[in-house]
Amino acid sequence: MKMTKRKLLAIAATAALTCVAGTAQAQETLKIGLIGTYSGPYADYGRQFDAGVALYLKDTGGKIAGRTVEIVKKDTAGPAPDASKRIAQELIVRDKVQILTGLDFSPNAYAVASVASQAKIPTVIMNASSSAITTSSPYVARLSFTVQQVSDPMARWMLKNGTKEAYVVVADYAPGTDSLTAFKKAFEDGGGKVVGELRTPMNNPDFSAYVQRIKDAKPQSVFFFFPSGVMPPAFLKVWKERGMEEAGIKLFATGEATDDSFLEATGDVALGLVTSHHYSYGHSSAKNQKFVKAFEAEFGSKMRPNYFAVTAYDALAAIDLALTKTRGDTSGEKVMEALKGLKFESPRGPIEIDPTTRDIVQTVYIRKTEKVNGKLVNVEFDKFERVKDPAKEAK
Repeated sequence: MKMTKRKLLAIAATAALTCVAGTAQAQETLKIGLIGTYSGPYADYGRQFDAGVALYLKDTGGKIAGRTVEIVKKDTAGPAPDASKRIAQELIVRDKVQILTGLDFSPNAYAVASVASQAKIPTVIMNASSSAITTSSPYVARLSFTVQQVSDPMARWMLKNGTKEAYVVVADYAPGTDSLTAFKKAFEDGGGKVVGELRTPMNNPDFSAYVQRIKDAKPQSVFFFFPSGVMPPAFLKVWKERGMEEAGIKLFATGEATDDSFLEATGDVALGLVTSHHYSYGHSSAKNQKFVKAFEAEFGSKMRPNYFAVTAYDALAAIDLALTKTRGDTSGEKVMEALKGLKFESPRGPIEIDPTTRDIVQTVYIRKTEKVNGKLVNVEFDKFERVKDPAKEAK
């Protein structure tokens, strides 16, 4: 059947408009809303996010999937779910961001997940580590870790190395509960015994009474989880003062206890502590050595890169790869589909996004805090590869 001249012109016009629209989309500035903590006792979280973002954009000439990027930053000043929800709504409605990211505290991430669902906007978690976050919205993917993901391997490593009895101490909030749940299950399933449990308030308590209670119980070991920042150094200081090591009680923790960003300030009370985590400043890969060198060139050596900076870097890498796959389409369904199953090399090692859970799969390292060239460093000496979140593995 022959086409009329009018039909041919209509087809040509449609093709031209599609091409123009595609070019406009490719050239349009990509607006990303970054929700984090930039003030208060946890302000370092936001600084590390910013550093990771800046390093990635420096690598790409300020572009993601060929588009210039504008980062719209908002401060929650710490765990503040109501403020986080309002901020997310403002970023979407007023600032017209196409993607949300950041989110250091789990309560904030849960609050934003409902907004992501309503607006169908892709949301990439840079830190919040409570297991259920990715189940709270189909528009959420996580590039960081879960507390269960790093607590479970610690239990298994302790059992393998002869520790059969543990007392567990965690901060009293969702990730603390996750840590206790994962550690206890793995430890008891492997034949170990949890002889005591303590949940401490988040407002940086005096740990003296808690540590004395543990000392009186005389367990073989203690495993603890607190968020990075003010709580771990306070606990470690009291631990040393009360002579717990001399009392023969072994101490283990997740990597938040020796967060690279706070390690020098924590000081020698951290020496010898064995921890489990997904990133160390001292990780020996070529990718990480390049990352650390670039970080120090850009920001100096006073601020050491930590797992917040690495995940911020990786979050932008994942967004870049996803938008390359969608050819710039930022619609929620397309971006989330593109994120599923992504695999790439991070400064922390090989990572991937589980296509079913939209959660991170990665290596968890066992480390010991040592002095290296006069500096405190988390030295990796064992590892568990391709670890998924155990809370989702069990389902």
